[in-house]
Amino acid sequence: MAKYRVEDIRNVALVGHEVAGKTSLADALLYKAKAVDRRGSVEEGTSFSDYDEEEKKLKYSIDTSLLHLEHAGRQIHILDGPGKPEFVGAALGALNAVDTAVIVISAPNGIQVNTRRMFTEAGKRGLARILVINRLDAENIHFEDLLKTIQETFGKGCVLFNAPQAVGPDFKGVISVLDAPEKTPPGCPVDLAAARSKLVDAIVEADERLMEKYLLEGSVSPEELKAALPKAMAAGTVVPILCTSAKKDIGVAELLDALANLALPPRPQKATKGAGDKAAEVTLEANETGEFAAQIFKNLNDKFVGTLSFFRVYSGKIGADQQIVNLRTGKSSRTGGLLLMQGKTQKPVTEAIAGDIVAVAKVEDLLIGDSIGLTPQAPKLPKPTYPTPMFGLAVEPKARGDEQKISGSLHKMSDEDPTFKVTRDAQTKEMVMTGMSQLHLEVVQQRLRRRYELEVVTHEPKIPYRETITSNAEASHRHKKQTGGRGQFGEVHLRVSPIPREIHTEEELLEKFANKSRFEKMRSAHYDAEHNFAFIDTIVGGTIPNQFVPAVEKGCKELLERGALAGYRLQDVAVEVFFGKDHPVDSSEAAFKTAGRVAFKNAVLQARPVMLEPIVNLEVTVPSKYTGAILGDLNTKRARIENQDSLPGDLAVIMCRVPLAEVTRYAAQLGSITQGQGSYTMEFSHYDQVPGNVQQQIVSKAKVAADEDE
Repeated sequence: MAKYRVEDIRNVALVGHEVAGKTSLADALLYKAKAVDRRGSVEEGTSFSDYDEEEKKLKYSIDTSLLHLEHAGRQIHILDGPGKPEFVGAALGALNAVDTAVIVISAPNGIQVNTRRMFTEAGKRGLARILVINRLDAENIHFEDLLKTIQETFGKGCVLFNAPQAVGPDFKGVISVLDAPEKTPPGCPVDLAAARSKLVDAIVEADERLMEKYLLEGSVSPEELKAALPKAMAAGTVVPILCTSAKKDIGVAELLDALANLALPPRPQKATKGAGDKAAEVTLEANETGEFAAQIFKNLNDKFVGTLSFFRVYSGKIGADQQIVNLRTGKSSRTGGLLLMQGKTQKPVTEAIAGDIVAVAKVEDLLIGDSIGLTPQAPKLPKPTYPTPMFGLAVEPKARGDEQKISGSLHKMSDEDPTFKVTRDAQTKEMVMTGMSQLHLEVVQQRLRRRYELEVVTHEPKIPYRETITSNAEASHRHKKQTGGRGQFGEVHLRVSPIPREIHTEEELLEKFANKSRFEKMRSAHYDAEHNFAFIDTIVGGTIPNQFVPAVEKGCKELLERGALAGYRLQDVAVEVFFGKDHPVDSSEAAFKTAGRVAFKNAVLQARPVMLEPIVNLEVTVPSKYTGAILGDLNTKRARIENQDSLPGDLAVIMCRVPLAEVTRYAAQLGSITQGQGSYTMEFSHYDQVPGNVQQQIVSKAKVAADEDE
């Protein structure tokens, strides 16, 4: 049995922007709680959290690491997430597995891009939030201004839980706001009485009984306030702010107490039980007696250890000798034991209960987001979503014969990182890896070299344009070939029409075409959601024999990948095959496949085909003085400005939609305009029609490339 109860578990994620000192804070917490026998250091490469070779070399986090400690009767699991926007997938994975987010702010740098994002993402997940202002021993700190900015940005519920006695080199300790002295000590940058009043107001707002007592009596005891704090945090009315210097070990003990007393215990979780029409939503209570349900939130591949899969238990318990079932595949596997992780150090445990976060080794085909249980009928947890990676590089092996090794190794790495994808372009045959930025893919290449001793050459890939049609058309093709023996014959007549992009299912498709008289004799309809493509059979009188209709469909689907205009994927098209001719001897599947493909291409070229381009949501944050220069630059990139706002700290944020082709190298361009002071986030939005002049350039280039290949 576990030596602690479910209600004693606290799962917290340390998140925020880079250089806020999250990893140093994690090392300080471990050492303060005596969970480790020495203090780790990022600078010296001895951190328990940043143990990866790339992390030691670069001096910043790339992955989320799992740590644990015991304090004040609590079992506290700490997930230390990376702060660079390039590695946001790992930070979001940490938030998906916890109940409380600790958002760390650098006192000298203030609120930055990932500070805002992590605060918002934690709120979306319903997590309790704690803000930690770290590095208060640094120079040039304006504490009152920073506190005001925090409250303006994140709301009045952000209130001081403790305050620094002083800031900068004189920062020696913190003062409890709830148990504050009557007079504010000299050097303290805040009015403690006013800070206490704000804290009390925020706490009682979430408790009607306390609110009534406070209004009637004018005061509430510190004990009552402390007891009500977790409820107020769960309601989101209170976000405590704590002050620390991880480097000088100031405020760390107080933060440790806060994690034990304020962080939330494991919460109930929504899940789905059953499949299809019998699927029903259930609530998983966080207790040992419920049905075992857990979810994978992180994978780690190592050439020595193998695959480690990390999961959070939401209900029930599991023993080290029990088999687990992957609810996505239905496969059952032995775990080989349960592991409690302290950075890279593994400690076998006999069981895991609701709320626990553990790992299993060498279990194949467990992907991030997979639900696991003890039976195939176990509850399935909702799959988390991640940003769509948009920065791509085509990959080639440096040494001949390494193609398969590189493909396999990159796919293993994509299993670790939901914001890193590996695909192969069906037309160009290029292997393309896609990530959040150039830095993201550089780190992937470094890991490829270190882990698997593989070198690659990269170059800019093709932008993933799409092709579609804008009107109806009809075409036919007769494929006839005589070579001396048995010939080839197949004739196909078909119509094409656009499918709205809001169509997502076969039922919606059939409803769209139901009111068209010619579909009254529809024999079958096949829908491909990936391409938003429909193949409809309205053949009358067997003019194309039944055995050849699948070949016609196969020929049409071949064109989906090849495209008709410039070699890009074709989408949003319905094909109706309504007539044809066959030959009793010369007709074959190959002949009808060719006839179907060519007829489809002819129809597409008559249906006013257009190119579609990927549009991304771009959010740019810069000092206000650069706003004009950024807007001018975005206008040259065909951007559509959606919103523009001012942020505390004399910053401006510009939100726009812009074609991906215009911003593939935006990091360098933004750095040049703002002298390195700008930052941005970019996520896929949708596909939109390419302007005519741009389409002509794309098609011309494609024809030149095709001629060169020939």
